[in-house]
Amino acid sequence: MRVYLYDTTLRDGAQSEGISFSVEDKLKVALKLDELGVDYIEGGWPGANPKDAAFFARARDLKLCNSSVVAFGSTRRPRTRPGKDANLAALVDAGTRAVTIVGKASAFQVTAVLETTLAENLKMVSESIQWLKDKGIKVFLDAEHFFDGFKKDPEYSLRVVEAAAGAGVDCVVLCDTNGGSLPEQIAIAVAAALSRKVPIGIHTHNDSELAVANSLAAVKAGATHVQGTINGYGERCGNANLCSVIPNLQLKLGIKCLPEDKLAKLTEISHAISELANLSPNTHLPYVGMSAFAHKAGLHVSGMVKHEDSYQHITPELVGNRRRILVSELAGKSNVMQLAKEKMQEFTPDSAGAKRVLEQVKLLESRGFQFDGADASFELLLRQAQPDYKPPFELVDFLVVVEKRRRQPTVADAELEEMLSEATVKVRIEGQVIHTAAEGNGPVNALDAALRKALLQFYPSLQAVKLIDYKVRILDESSGTDSRVRVLIECTDGEEEWRTVGSSTNIIEASWLALAASLEYWLGKKANHTK
Repeated sequence: MRVYLYDTTLRDGAQSEGISFSVEDKLKVALKLDELGVDYIEGGWPGANPKDAAFFARARDLKLCNSSVVAFGSTRRPRTRPGKDANLAALVDAGTRAVTIVGKASAFQVTAVLETTLAENLKMVSESIQWLKDKGIKVFLDAEHFFDGFKKDPEYSLRVVEAAAGAGVDCVVLCDTNGGSLPEQIAIAVAAALSRKVPIGIHTHNDSELAVANSLAAVKAGATHVQGTINGYGERCGNANLCSVIPNLQLKLGIKCLPEDKLAKLTEISHAISELANLSPNTHLPYVGMSAFAHKAGLHVSGMVKHEDSYQHITPELVGNRRRILVSELAGKSNVMQLAKEKMQEFTPDSAGAKRVLEQVKLLESRGFQFDGADASFELLLRQAQPDYKPPFELVDFLVVVEKRRRQPTVADAELEEMLSEATVKVRIEGQVIHTAAEGNGPVNALDAALRKALLQFYPSLQAVKLIDYKVRILDESSGTDSRVRVLIECTDGEEEWRTVGSSTNIIEASWLALAASLEYWLGKKANHTK
């Protein structure tokens, strides 16, 4: 069995709250989808807005190897001849070899929303398809509201399928537009539509958290065309997530939908399109999320060490992902030893050493630290546990002053106020106590500047390290300003990124702990940190 994949990220996915693709973004997404190997890429509605019209004009020059671009529109308007319909004309002008038109497949929608007759709607469907087919274009019909219509008036919904089949449609795609159907309802309706002797596709929404399950139910009932979006983007709760549909079809049901060498690109494509959508990748997505194969519980990791499939439903590499071992207060010695082996080939703690590190992790997590989001802090704990470890610097003390100052106004200004942050740091480096001070636009910035001023005298290559993210979280909201806080810092040296954590009832101390750990981690790891 062969299932054809139809991606609608650039149209339905773009209807997701918070997503707005530029023309350049849409072209890049199309290239990524072609790299994945989907059969059809729905580019948008060329008659609806200038951006989509521009995309189709430029898409003609895309060098696609696996995919065909599809233009989307609707059937002709009521009481309008196809040749006089501007929407159909725009579809032809888009220059794609295939188009999709949406038509009502619910009697209620026809009369109450479209406000035309049931007979006229059937003519709109058949005449639009026939007019496009006469121009040599492949035509898909999105049978909108088919499943809701089938529940109330199955005879009319099936008449829409028959009208499309009679006009020569290439596939009728049954739409669970409101996302309220259950898998068994999908299967019954798909079987009924297939009795009309036309290829059937499926287009589901995730309002009931069943879009993927409903897509699979449709395929098992005989559908050979599946529509969805990367990462499940879409209006309201989203569309069927192709990043779950694809591996479920190919790995679980044994149904081919991608070329054999493309499945391993799935995770990379998922993350790349997240970036183009200007959204952080969802770490908890099945198959492609960072947490999809992350193991935290000590019992699980112990089992994983013995048999990798003991707590994994597939091998992560099949979809381009990887296994991750996490440490926390829920971890066991196996977590520590396995992660140490992965991160530090030169350090393999014995059982007693692993136990000491684990006890330290549990103690620190009870104080607000969280190591499963700060791998660099955990690796630093491993290094500090080695008997021959020598820290590149040691804190003697620090002082931070935050002051509001007034400066004299100019003739045109009222009296002005400004904030000043100043930090003084004493650190011991190679037996010397270095005393430095610096100003900053905030206390953490001042601390960072003062610490770097001291360290750069001994480790000039530290100049490459930049702070790129700083997050503060209150751990006990009920305590108000007296609450313990957790600070997560992310840094980069242009080659890699790493995260460290600090926690305290004092936000300055929590920030210092995370900042100092970040620099100590890098200095301890890099061989070129000396003068």
